[in-house]
Amino acid sequence: MKNTIRNLAVVTGAAAAALALTAGSASALPSTTWTVNPSPASYTATNSGNIVLSVNGIAMTCTTSGASGSMASATGNPATVGSINAINFGATGSPCTSVLGNVTTVATTPWTVVAQDYTAATGVTKGYIGNVDAKVTVGACVFRVTGKASATYTNSTGKLAVASTAGQLNVVSSTNCGSAVPVGAKPIFTGAYLVKKTGTTIIPTIVGTNP
Repeated sequence: MKNTIRNLAVVTGAAAAALALTAGSASALPSTTWTVNPSPASYTATNSGNIVLSVNGIAMTCTTSGASGSMASATGNPATVGSINAINFGATGSPCTSVLGNVTTVATTPWTVVAQDYTAATGVTKGYIGNVDAKVTVGACVFRVTGKASATYTNSTGKLAVASTAGQLNVVSSTNCGSAVPVGAKPIFTGAYLVKKTGTTIIPTIVGTNP
């Protein structure tokens, strides 16, 4: 009887292990292949509409903004399909503004363009802008923002639309800002950019497929 029970336990354990291995293999999703065309390529981006950083209800608005960087095919989910190597907010004669005064923003780059989900029917990739790091100056107030911001990219228009959600960006340092912009504040970053291959009218595309 003891041998029978022992043998039954061994068989049951082996069966359970095999089932667990099979379930693990079945639930493992293949990595997404992200095809960027053209790839690799440098690009420029110009704002479409206002770019706004809102902190504690204070809107800091830029009517002029631009960026440049590179894009390339990648594999994974999430996967980095682009980098923002330079980005400016405002320009001479067109500064960013707020109720506290003109705003100057200096970005520490590179930021990343990360893809997570692709919808073939619409040609839209969802993901986020990562590694965001910027120093913002408004009068005597100086603060630093870091984190990421949710974004979508539309192949038909080349529009990179950014709309962060609460908690994605954080104020990690603040000087002479008082209660207006304290450390720990959660800024919201919104805006859109139109992307083109550098020196051309070519709109890059991003397509995600699973093998």
